[in-house]
Amino acid sequence: MAAALVGHSALFFARTEGLNSSSPKVGVRVRVWSVRASLPSNQCSMLGFGRSQLGGARIGISQAPPPNPILPIAPVRPIVARRVCPFTGKKANRANKVSFSNHKTKKLQFVNLQYKRVWWEAGNRYLKLRLSTKALKTIEKNGLDAVAKKAGIDLRKK
Repeated sequence: MAAALVGHSALFFARTEGLNSSSPKVGVRVRVWSVRASLPSNQCSMLGFGRSQLGGARIGISQAPPPNPILPIAPVRPIVARRVCPFTGKKANRANKVSFSNHKTKKLQFVNLQYKRVWWEAGNRYLKLRLSTKALKTIEKNGLDAVAKKAGIDLRKK
């Protein structure tokens, strides 16, 4: 059985010591590199392998393969909309969350941003905007063109 696992990943479950039998199992992914008979014991100790319960197979923690130097890997960052209102400039506020025991921990109070379809008179069409509720009230009071002009936003792009 151990020879069939050579070079493949396996998932082992181990219980944490000192806890009862109903404690949750902790999953550990290891890579089986060789069988006991294939490597001398001095090479296994140099490589840092441990013993398993799989009939004497020697196992080691698997690591990602080294990156290919020919193809540079650019970090992939997801596109996330910022939590800032473009019309008013409102953004998140740092505040303290105060517990009953008066223990203070830092938290963020985010802006109430909403996606809203707003009619644009000059363009004779609807615009789908992500704006704060405060900006929405200001647009209802002063008009979309006046608020966009004050904020320096060109509505023709959208």
